[in-house]
Amino acid sequence: MSIPVSIPDLRGNEAAYLQKCVEDNWVSSAGPFLAEFEQKIAALSGARHAISTCNGTSAIYLALRALGVGRQDVVLVPDWTFSATVNAVLLVGAVPHFVDIHDLDWGLSPERLRHLFETQPASYLERIKAIVPVHALGHPADMDPIVEVARSFGVFVVEDAAGALGSEYAGRHAGTIGDAGIFSFNGNKLVTTGGGGIVVTNDDEIAERVRLLSSQGRTGERYQHADIAFNFRMTNLNAAVGLAQLERFDEMLGRRQAISRRYRKELKDIPNLSVSPQNPRAVSNEWMSAVRCSSVGFAEGLVEKLQEAGIGAGIFWESLSQQDAYAAFRKTGLSCSQSLSGTVVSLPCSSNLTDDCQTHVIDSIRKAMS
Repeated sequence: MSIPVSIPDLRGNEAAYLQKCVEDNWVSSAGPFLAEFEQKIAALSGARHAISTCNGTSAIYLALRALGVGRQDVVLVPDWTFSATVNAVLLVGAVPHFVDIHDLDWGLSPERLRHLFETQPASYLERIKAIVPVHALGHPADMDPIVEVARSFGVFVVEDAAGALGSEYAGRHAGTIGDAGIFSFNGNKLVTTGGGGIVVTNDDEIAERVRLLSSQGRTGERYQHADIAFNFRMTNLNAAVGLAQLERFDEMLGRRQAISRRYRKELKDIPNLSVSPQNPRAVSNEWMSAVRCSSVGFAEGLVEKLQEAGIGAGIFWESLSQQDAYAAFRKTGLSCSQSLSGTVVSLPCSSNLTDDCQTHVIDSIRKAMS
């Protein structure tokens, strides 16, 4: 038995829509599926604008550039996140500053943020231009106090909601609470386009700027350019897959949430194991189901035993500030992120995971931890 962690659920009209792209000759970064996909993501998220991109990393880059973040500016990021969050900051020429997360939701700590702003010299505060909270595992970060800190000190908020499509915080869709937000449609996400991302915002000027920067800075039909930019657009082929996925969004969302509920119910009392935290103000899409082990050794042992049982579990994110590529950048706190690092194990949670397969996963976890 081979049970992957999170794979595309392509049981809808994906093949038919791709065939239509080929028949109509719309296979590049223009075509009818693109506009429709953007419209449906905007409607789903409640955002005024949605601008599709080639991946989530480029979406973060475009959002930051559209807000004017650039060379030697400082951007505050959580220490526990996927590397794309930080790499996009570096791509705009800015400097990341790692900030600790907290146990409420494994998201950026508002308390650590405020402490940073209250203790840094004015010369450094002037360089801080943006905060990029990340919705870990699809669960929203504690956005209201994060935005409050940002507004108090005059900095932008770009939500890295890469895996959080369909998640909500205090009745608002994740990704639409800050100045801009992004979603990813990579193959392991709840909704996939094969490869792709999107920027969402309620600000007309930000949206216009993102569209320009994602299209080589080109204005009009002639080869006239208003800015140095790149081709970060999604293709019509990708959008076709995404549209087919959105037709089954409620079904796939409900299934991911049901899978998570079952894990939480059946794994909560196992020694040296705990389920991921949930902020009562948030509703997660449960993109990724995961458990936390009491030590790195327990986590590595659990992964090894699950893989031996044909289960594709793996160690989830690890502290970025402790890794060679990012060790030189500044950091604040990090006690929570470092204690979490290497102890979180991702579990099979694809929306096409069967009950029998999940039973096998649960039984294997109990055996491994006994």
